[in-house]
Amino acid sequence: MQLNYLNKPYFGNGSLDNLPKIIEYLNLKSPLICTDPGLSAIGMTDKIIDLISNETSISLYQETPANPNEQAVNDALSLYRTNECDSVIGFGGGSSMDLAKAVALMANHEGNVRDYSVNEGGIKKIRETIPVIAIPTTSGTGSEVSSGSVIIMNDGRKLLLISEFLRPKAAICDPELTIGLPPLITAGAGMDALTHCIEAILSPRIDPPAEAVGLDGIEKVIREQSLVRAVKDGQDKTARWNMMMASTEGAMAFSKGLGAVHSMSHAIGADQELRLHHGTLNAVILPTILRFNIDHVGDKYSKIAKAMGKKDSADLSEIIENLNIEIGLPGGLKEMGVTENMIPELINHSVTDPSNATTPRLPSREEWERLFLDSM
Repeated sequence: MQLNYLNKPYFGNGSLDNLPKIIEYLNLKSPLICTDPGLSAIGMTDKIIDLISNETSISLYQETPANPNEQAVNDALSLYRTNECDSVIGFGGGSSMDLAKAVALMANHEGNVRDYSVNEGGIKKIRETIPVIAIPTTSGTGSEVSSGSVIIMNDGRKLLLISEFLRPKAAICDPELTIGLPPLITAGAGMDALTHCIEAILSPRIDPPAEAVGLDGIEKVIREQSLVRAVKDGQDKTARWNMMMASTEGAMAFSKGLGAVHSMSHAIGADQELRLHHGTLNAVILPTILRFNIDHVGDKYSKIAKAMGKKDSADLSEIIENLNIEIGLPGGLKEMGVTENMIPELINHSVTDPSNATTPRLPSREEWERLFLDSM
């Protein structure tokens, strides 16, 4: 089936087979595939290469890091230019898709990628980019339908690129590509999707359709126990289908914006020594922010609880903490290598994060410190 969204993603088991006709429709002759070493090592990249016509010239960049950075963008861009590519295919998790977007941006924009970040006024600078096709192999970021890309810059900042022009020209969401993903990757990615749904709903912006999509994503993750099922049985096709839908819905929903969970996870995720998984960071931080926001979101917690299949008065932070335990994620940032001496710099990063624009309760510097301590 084809979802009726801005870039109308193809969704469903076996939907990867639509790739040849998408390439033909977009009249692409020389795509650069951005993927990661892990997918290449297990032969996943061969699945899309084998589908592409021999008349199409393929270039392959397979060194996407776990958290895409400016150097990787420049390396992939160099390959793009050397081989005279005309488009980019992001194949993998959110990292590969975000990298693909940044490469497509810089292929026809001057300067450095950081010049186009929200922090540097980049929204007004971005125009039409080179075509991107996004094909997720995890269920978490929803980058295939989002207008954003997160890149760690050479100066150490983890910055956000946002523009309608960054939304992929086409997307393929094939849940079968996620069959057999390891439990921890499934868990971290799934909590990323859930956090997107929750933070989007809590955003003060008024957008009932986006909020409804977020509630449906929450229902699939928790009421239908799809995340727990996918973690416990990687071959559960129904759970995998639901989780990919929840991931896509999360990104659709966060057109409303995100919040302090992402401000904090972006700050920690910029650390190139820790190299922590974004979705896992969201999972660990989410209970703290749910407690922080509780008196600033009206009746939204009861709506979320209903979508989860819980009582209106359910303690959402406790539900998330218990879920993290059940799917094997860390109980706090300390377990992930974050130390208290890092907090001052993490605060500096958090206060400038664009996600703050839609957080229901903006922390003071003292509150940021307490939030990091509470998440430890």
